[in-house]
Amino acid sequence: MGVSHRNKIVISEPHPLINEEIDLLSKYGDVVLVNTTKEDVLTEAVRDADLLIVDFARVTKNMIENAQRLKGIIRHGIGVDNIDLEAATRRGIVVANIPDYSTKTVADHTWALILALTRKIVIADKYVRDKLYVGRWENPPEYLKGLELEGKVLGIIGFGRIGREVAKRAQGFGLKVLAYSRHISEEIAREFGAVPANLETILRESDIITLHVPLTKETYHLINEDRIRLMRKKPYIINTSRGAVIDEKALYKALKEGLIAGAALDVFEIEPPPEDNPLFKLDNVIFTPHIAWYSEEALRRLVMTAVEEAARILSGELPKNLVNKDVIQTLRFKKEGA
Repeated sequence: MGVSHRNKIVISEPHPLINEEIDLLSKYGDVVLVNTTKEDVLTEAVRDADLLIVDFARVTKNMIENAQRLKGIIRHGIGVDNIDLEAATRRGIVVANIPDYSTKTVADHTWALILALTRKIVIADKYVRDKLYVGRWENPPEYLKGLELEGKVLGIIGFGRIGREVAKRAQGFGLKVLAYSRHISEEIAREFGAVPANLETILRESDIITLHVPLTKETYHLINEDRIRLMRKKPYIINTSRGAVIDEKALYKALKEGLIAGAALDVFEIEPPPEDNPLFKLDNVIFTPHIAWYSEEALRRLVMTAVEEAARILSGELPKNLVNKDVIQTLRFKKEGA
């Protein structure tokens, strides 16, 4: 009588609820926390794994091809630009993400950045801490003058789950909302208080622009020097999606030249960003360290959904949040050819 196989589940990187996640996953197999993003170490760990759960680690073609037993990859998050989807699909490996866990949290963070940026909260805080107000409390300097939101135009680029939540929150501030997405319908836009618009219209007419698109070949450097030149109103730009959606060199130049009033970035082209990133020298930019998703509620949803998807994959089911849908054909071919 053969020895039954016990699943091996590899987690690339830890998070604050990792012990709870490991306890839940241990019902379905032996859990290995590798605690690295290094490709060679992770490749070796995944060689005999049945399931891989990743955060920011890159899942390469080489890693996938050397993982002989791998059934599925779960991305601890929304974007899957760190996973070679083509290689996974060819091998019949399902890839799942967790699209809903941080929708409201990211929308909240986006609005925190909009308000901090337009009302100069960060530099105002420094102004007080550095005691620059002495003798002039009633006459603050020009650089602390904020922007009143009512009546302004908010342009939302990417009108998926997060973009719609951002639009919903805009109604309380009395903003006109323009929304752009490749497959946006007027009905959906109106439901969330927005008006559908093309990309050029949003760039031309918006006082504030916020980005909520995945990183793909089409969205890489979506905001570049040519598109910045279309921005007539010298808008504020907020990015809580992926850093490479914005050409940082073009952004820096535009901020220096006054073509853009200010920017708030939760994400960077290179993460973590190099210490000599020239954007750090600018006073009209606010930074947060890729934490738009990071709340107690979102983290708990992340863990629970990851565990549920792991259970489905290891039991031979398709995950609910299947990303590489073409894999179904590969799996069907394998089954028929078996």
